[in-house]
Amino acid sequence: MLAFPDGSHFRIEVPTVNSADAAARLLSESRRRGFTINRITETFGMFRHTAAEVRRYVDLGKEYGAEILMSVGPRAPYDIGGGVQTPEGTRIGYRLRGQEQVVRAVEDVKRGIGLGVRGFVVYDEGLLWVLSRLRTAGWLPADIHLKVSAHCGHGNCASAQMVEMLGANSFNPVRDLTLPMIGAIRTAISIPIDVHVDNPRLSGGFVRTFDAPEFVRVAAPVYLKTGNSALEGHGTKPTGEQIDDILTQVEIVSEFLDKYCPQARQSPAGERVVNGQRY
Repeated sequence: MLAFPDGSHFRIEVPTVNSADAAARLLSESRRRGFTINRITETFGMFRHTAAEVRRYVDLGKEYGAEILMSVGPRAPYDIGGGVQTPEGTRIGYRLRGQEQVVRAVEDVKRGIGLGVRGFVVYDEGLLWVLSRLRTAGWLPADIHLKVSAHCGHGNCASAQMVEMLGANSFNPVRDLTLPMIGAIRTAISIPIDVHVDNPRLSGGFVRTFDAPEFVRVAAPVYLKTGNSALEGHGTKPTGEQIDDILTQVEIVSEFLDKYCPQARQSPAGERVVNGQRY
């Protein structure tokens, strides 16, 4: 198995954590229960949070040693274009419509950087390329992490190599890939892969808990995305009951990893910076 720079093979990511209150409860409860959440991912849209809320996410990441990734706006579903609302809209995904929206997305990232954010979920390949070039040129910090979302719809080795070349620091393929498909992607790229263990009903509703150890074997270094099967869909804010269900799912996945892949190491809590990159 390949590994992260710290020698670990996997990290636990909880996506769709769309309020700082939810992030605080997830991180505090996971610590109390004795398992680790390495990454919290917000998907509501960074530009829909106040500066105080974004700073609180950042502070929670520092307190609990968790990576905090915020999603870049404005993106298609929030735009005035009607195409995304049609049956054909799935082809648009969350991509940006018009160059002005690219400019605004860059401004959204700059706002997040100013508030302390260093990890961003990117939904548009063109934006990824722009942000990477700005980072290389020194206009954005060298240590920002650019994560390509599953909403971009990539699911093969060629696409994976493309987003890596465009500057991605981690890659989230589409959610329903088989183990051989995921293993093939690992042979094609060197960046971490983000793999869904489970998913909201509106994105398939699958729960692949028994596959979690296999994901580590074929895809390490890998972020195991788990917990949002408790939700109806993406872009929502979890209720207290849903947060409890998320924690239960994360605890179960942690148990299965210990039992069925005991040789695999999970990163301990705490962000690390290696060669200018945040891991």
